[in-house]
This record gives sequence, structure tokens and C-alpha cells, in this order.
Amino acid sequence: MNKSPIKILLVEDDILLSATLAKVLQANDYTIDTASDGQAGLDLATLVEYDLMVLDVQVPKLDGISLCRQLRSQNYRKPILLLTANDSDADVVAGFDAGADDYINKPCGTEVLLARIRTLLRRSKAVSPGSFAKDSSTTLTWGNLCLDMDSGRVTCDEQVISLTATEYNLLELFLRNPDRIFSRSAILDRLWGFEDAPTDRAINTHIKDIRKKLKAGNMSAEIIETVYGMGYRLKPPPQPAPPLSNNSDTDSTNKQKSRAGDPSALDKVLERFRGVFKQQIAVLSSAQTALLSGNLEVELYLAAKNEAHKLAGSMASFGYPEGSKLARSAEHLLISLSPVAGDRILRPCNDEEISRFSELVTGLEQELTKPTVTLTTSPAPTILSHRVLMVDDDTVLTERLKVECDARGFRIKIAPNVTAARSRLAMSMPDLILIDLSFPDTEEDGLTLLQELKERSPNLPVIVFTGRDSLADRLAVSRLGAKQFLHKPATTDQIFRAISRILIKTEALRAKVLIVDDDPAMLAHLSALLTPWGLDVIELTDPQGFWEMLVTTSPNLVILDLEMPQIGGLELCQVVRQDSHWGDLPILVVTARTDRDSLSQAFLAGADDFITKPVLGPELVTRVLSRLKRTDSRLNQGNT
Repeated sequence: MNKSPIKILLVEDDILLSATLAKVLQANDYTIDTASDGQAGLDLATLVEYDLMVLDVQVPKLDGISLCRQLRSQNYRKPILLLTANDSDADVVAGFDAGADDYINKPCGTEVLLARIRTLLRRSKAVSPGSFAKDSSTTLTWGNLCLDMDSGRVTCDEQVISLTATEYNLLELFLRNPDRIFSRSAILDRLWGFEDAPTDRAINTHIKDIRKKLKAGNMSAEIIETVYGMGYRLKPPPQPAPPLSNNSDTDSTNKQKSRAGDPSALDKVLERFRGVFKQQIAVLSSAQTALLSGNLEVELYLAAKNEAHKLAGSMASFGYPEGSKLARSAEHLLISLSPVAGDRILRPCNDEEISRFSELVTGLEQELTKPTVTLTTSPAPTILSHRVLMVDDDTVLTERLKVECDARGFRIKIAPNVTAARSRLAMSMPDLILIDLSFPDTEEDGLTLLQELKERSPNLPVIVFTGRDSLADRLAVSRLGAKQFLHKPATTDQIFRAISRILIKTEALRAKVLIVDDDPAMLAHLSALLTPWGLDVIELTDPQGFWEMLVTTSPNLVILDLEMPQIGGLELCQVVRQDSHWGDLPILVVTARTDRDSLSQAFLAGADDFITKPVLGPELVTRVLSRLKRTDSRLNQGNT
């Protein structure tokens, strides 16, 4: 007998967020109805039997707290999950006092949201405790291995495998993303916060322990593969023999894989927001029609100006650079038509203004019919695990950056306004802030936060990323100590490059790196890769002169070729570790050998890390800079 689907009412006025959450929930077999304001949510909740309501606190007409209180006064007993950007004690208490069952902070991770929903549904008996376990969304499999997320059990051929909480979460991460390589920084970002993240070596230990426990639990095949220089990924599962032709099984497997992870994530984000672009342009088209009739109301004017602002900042990042230019021109034109205070209807426009605006709207509509412009620029190498706080209300742009951040070695947190940014900063300090100046829904702009940062955290690097381009704004930003002024629109590649440049300059990277290699060509190659990043590279081809060069130059890090004639890199490494003064100096070894014995010998000799030949520029830069940063952090802690 087929069970009736779980029905959820989503009350959210943010079109982008509402569409995104609805697709996530529908992908997990929930039936979704949406409402864009509190009154519509109240009407639907009264008329339709829902199993759960997801309710934004700040919705128009009837706010979320009032809606929640009114429903509870009418004996509405279905669970209510609040979405809120304000997580202060007073706001949380107000939500619970109004009758909410739980709350979740925005921006929220989809896995956390789904987990909260499953918990509330179980409490309300909308689903039985075991029903989720039978669904592929909460049971992940790999060959004979099964991970049940409701019971928290991992089994292989029905035999229970005991894992720690961290090992369980790590295994779940790989099972949910079977086609993806996870760097250590990406794993740290997924499983730990900014403050409590362990070292990279802890990840290696957890992976090793998982492999041992799975093998002890009768797992004959190796499940996690090491991709040297990049990270870890899930191996393809062993193929059953003979294969069974069963359409329902195939559909179930495909569904599970689509939920577990999709390698074309960026393309999916583009497809998801293409429709949103059309909706935003439709608002401009409505404003165009009203202009032609001479009856453009101020409310529609403000909405059109806001959508033009968002399109200008987003379209280039999605492959429509010309679209961003057209939207920027439309925004500037609308700003020039600013209404008189107290007017309900915009002043009549002249024929030239109307004609120009019509041309811009038509151009935007045509842009969406064209193929996107593919960027061929390779991503800039970056430091792993850098923490960036982005203060911007453009959901499309922030979504795109979040998708790309793992591959580029960043951990990005989003604050949609200045108030949310203050809350984020109160919890933990990032390595860099990327901030817009304009927030149409609030009275505070980015300059307010810049002034506060200058007073409280003058050394925190800030990049201003905005569509405002006046001399007055640029002077204000400069006087408040921002490191760079980046004008919208900009591609994600330009944004990440700007972040990388500022972080490298900020971290006092006039550090000295001593490279010892008997091959002049390799020495020149390594030097050329590191010098552009602000490092003072010292080259040495003769290992006989190593100790004299070490004492004379006092480097912050040493790179040793493992195989050199007369004196090898391992011997030099041991000499350094035996010295009381230089014993803690970071040492990286470069080697063409990646077998277990060779790498074990390198670590036993005292190497901190290894780099495989052929040397990849991003890998070398990442390992060197992250090691220097970690060493500098330890020294600073020891001096406090």
C-alpha cells in the first residue's frame, strides 16, 4: 500500500531562497506548497492539512511570530520550524513562546534543515520512526555496506561496525558525494566549525581508522581512495555479478546517486537561477510598460531598481557579462528618475528616457537567449582553509561563490546584511571580509560596518565589492582602511583572485623559503612558482653548503629534494631535527616516489609534508603557504 506523501508549507518571501528550499525538499520526496507572505500562509494552513510548516520570521503582511501565535491560538497542532536571521536569545525565546517547535538560522545548510524536519515529523508521528530508514535519502549504501542515518548504525552484511561520531560523519560525507574529491580543508569545513577544526593530520588519522574498522568488519574492498596531492574520494562500488535487470532498482539507485552528489553542481546552479533571472527581468518589463503609460507607481519603481541592482551583480558570474552591463545601465537610469518624497506615482519621463530603458530591458531579455560565456582562466592557487565572511544580500551571487569555494580552498560564510554580519563576527573572526555597500532593505550600509571594523579590528583585511562607483564612495572606503575596491559586476574568478592577493599580502609573507635541489631547472621552476606569492626564495644547488646557508639566511621553511647525490634530503632533514634551535623548522620534501615505504621514511626523518613530482603549482603554493600560516599561528599563541 502506498503511503500518502508528506506535505510541507513553506512561507518565505525571498524568491530565490523559497525556490531553492522547495527544490531541495521536493528532491527528498516531500510535497511542497509555498506562500510569499504571512497572510497567505495563514490562509493555506487553515484550508489545507499539512504535516509541517517552515516559516520565515520576517515575512510581509503578517510576520512569522504573529502567524505562529495566531495558529496556536486556533489549536493548530502541526509542527512549525522557524527560519530566522536573528539568533539572539530574545528572538529565540519569542519564537518558542509563540509556539514554534524549533528554529534554524539563515543561511542554513540543507542537511541540517532536512535533519530538523525529520526530527519534527517523527515527534509529531507524521512518519513512523522506521519509515525514513527505508527511504534512500536516509540509507546510504556502497556494495554490502549500509549507513542508516536514523539509527546511526553502519553495517556490512548485517554485521554492525562500530564507528566514532567523527568517523560516522566522515563516512556519510563520502557516501553522499560519490564523485567528488574532498581536500582536507573541505572536510574540515564540512565537519567542523571555524573555531574547533583540528589539524590536517587528524583527517589522515580518521581516514586510516575508518579503513581499519571497515576491514575488520568484513569489508574486503577498499572504500576510500587517496588522490595524492588533492585529497580523498569514494571509490566506485564493486559491481554485482550477474547484473539484475530491474527497473525499480535502477530508478532507486539513480535517485540515491542524484541525492548523494552531482559533479555538475555549477551547471545545476545556473539552470536553477536562469528562471529567476527571467522573473527579475519581468519586473523591469512591467516597469517599462508602466513608464510608457506614464503610470509607474513608486512601489514598482523601487522593485525594478532593486532587481536591476541584483542582475548587475550576478549575471556576469553566470556567464552573461553583457547582461550585467545592461542591468547596471538600467539601474543608473532608474536612480536618475528618483521620485519626489511623498509621491505615489513617478514623475513623467521624457521620450529619450523611456526609449533608453526599453532598449535596456529588450537587451536583457535577448541576453538570456544567448549561450553563456565560458571563462577559460584557470583558478588561482589559494591557501587552504581560509575563512571568508561575505556580507551581501545578492543570493544568486553568494550561491555561486559557495558552490566554487571548496575547489578553491576557501570556507565562506554568508551574512545578508550588516546586522547578520555583526552576529557572525561575534561568534568568530574570519581571515577576510568581502562586503557590499548597498542593502536596499535596511537603513545601514556597508560603510557603517567598515567604520566599526576600523575601530575594533583595524588589521582585519576588507574588500569592498559593490556596484557603487562614485569618487565619494571610493574615498570613504579608502579612508576606512579597506584593502581593495572591487566594482560589480565581476566574475567569480576575479573575486577569488582578489581575495587571494589580499590574504597573501596581509600575512606578512616576506617569509624566506630555502629550496635545496641539485637540479637547477627544478630549482628555477619551484622558485618561479613561489616568488609571485611574496616569498623570498633562497636557492641552493649544492647540499654540501646547506648548514652554512641555513644559519646565514634563517629561513622560515625549507624544501628539500629527497634524492640528491652525496647528501640526500632525508639526511638533511634529520640533521635539522637534531638541532635544538632549528628542530621545529617546517620541512617539505619533494619526491617522485609515492610508495608507502618512501613516504614513511620521509615522515620518520622529520618531514612535515611531501610534494610529488611533477610538481603542480597550486599544490606547492597551497602546502607552503598553509604550513607558514600554521607555524606563524603557533608562534603568536606562544607569545601571548
